[in-house]
Amino acid sequence: MATKAKKSNNSAAQQEVKWPYGKKNYLIFAAAMLVIIIGFITLAKGSITLAPILLVIGYCVLLPIALIIKDKPEEDSPQPEQ
Repeated sequence: MATKAKKSNNSAAQQEVKWPYGKKNYLIFAAAMLVIIIGFITLAKGSITLAPILLVIGYCVLLPIALIIKDKPEEDSPQPEQ
């Protein structure tokens, strides 16, 4: 029985774990950070209308989108035939 468990652990260790986030995710994340920073700057300057709008867009819209959207795997994308 010990050999079966050892084989299953070995095969699980050999499987490559792929990071689910790609370039698109990082660009959306950067945009979210930029919007949030601009929101805090406008809040520090005394804006009571624009700052909350920017902060809500950054925190409640852009950050979740950056985490939820998945890039298509590069290996599955069609290669142009020559």
